[in-house]
Amino acid sequence: MEEKLKIESRLAQIGSQEDPATGAVNFPIYNATAFRHPRLGQSTGFDYIRTKSPTRSVLEEAAAELESGDAGFACSSGMAALQTIFALFGQGDHLVVSLDLYGGTYRLLERILSKFGITASYVDTNDLDALESARRPNTKAVFIETPTNPLMMITDIGAVCTWAKRHELLTIVDNTLLTPFFQRPLELGADIIIHSATKYLGGHNDVLAGLIITKGAELSAEMAILHNSIGAVLSPTDSYQLMRGMKTLALRMERHERNALALAHYLKGHPAVAEVFHPGLPEHPGHEIQNRQSSGNTGIFSFKVKDARYVEPLLRHIRLIAFAESLGGVESLMTYPAVQTHADIPAEIRDAVGVDDRLLRFSVGIEHENDLIADLGNALEAARRELEEGDGDRG
Repeated sequence: MEEKLKIESRLAQIGSQEDPATGAVNFPIYNATAFRHPRLGQSTGFDYIRTKSPTRSVLEEAAAELESGDAGFACSSGMAALQTIFALFGQGDHLVVSLDLYGGTYRLLERILSKFGITASYVDTNDLDALESARRPNTKAVFIETPTNPLMMITDIGAVCTWAKRHELLTIVDNTLLTPFFQRPLELGADIIIHSATKYLGGHNDVLAGLIITKGAELSAEMAILHNSIGAVLSPTDSYQLMRGMKTLALRMERHERNALALAHYLKGHPAVAEVFHPGLPEHPGHEIQNRQSSGNTGIFSFKVKDARYVEPLLRHIRLIAFAESLGGVESLMTYPAVQTHADIPAEIRDAVGVDDRLLRFSVGIEHENDLIADLGNALEAARRELEEGDGDRG
């Protein structure tokens, strides 16, 4: 039996052996929207671009293989992927969802899906008692972010999957922050994986995409119907760009991980910083679980400054690091969740979770760690001087 290639090799070879007619090492972009039928009742396997296209199919097959799934579905955005997944549910259905949640997911659940009679309860998904208390007779699935965005809370995926299977619930895991390079939830018992592929999988802040990976023939067939019917599919050109980004995922994730941990250690010792949320730090409450279920850490983490007045001058003085909303690209970005990514979550919920006016999220890129530390240090020092001068003026 042929030994399975390591994930680094499989990533680098995405699409490189899929065009035997020409031997092209990069699978071409097929922009055709329609495909000729050889004769009545016959098909080449491709009929119409929304249903299936050659370039997108190569991407989808690669995504499924990397996540140990049975089928992959490439969508026009991460939110489109979420909408396609949530279309599995209908009026009267209930979901149990991670408490610390990306604001866009919360907005979709509360502003859109609620109109169709789908409800959600938000709990710490690492607390099995809380999951059990939130479960109702009409509960259909549990939706997990791990690590969560932005507080980096960790869920024991295997434990939740065991609980969910006991109650015949689907387990959906957002694996955006770790990618299949570091974590593969389907191998731990999950049913569906979602990625905002715009982030680490694309990796260059230049493509908008979402991915769904399913386990099981029946579920995969149902998802195929939803994907085709809703139609929020990824274009051939974007599919090509996403595959190109994924080829270097292993190298990028290793550098993201190393840089983020270095910056987390730096901030942990900084006098202006109150708290650092990074599961790679031994004191993080999810550190042990994270080490057990994944092979590495993401390049994103959050931290709280001691005084909210630091935030504005800090974001104004960073130079190498960009003040921008996304994450997972080669360039370092810093975000203020309370007014950006999580603004749609009510303030009382944000504050209760810990997404307050002192929290900053840091997507650490692949620049040299010393340059990032210097930029952040200079910005924090400039912020400190401005605060001291302001306090002096008021005195």
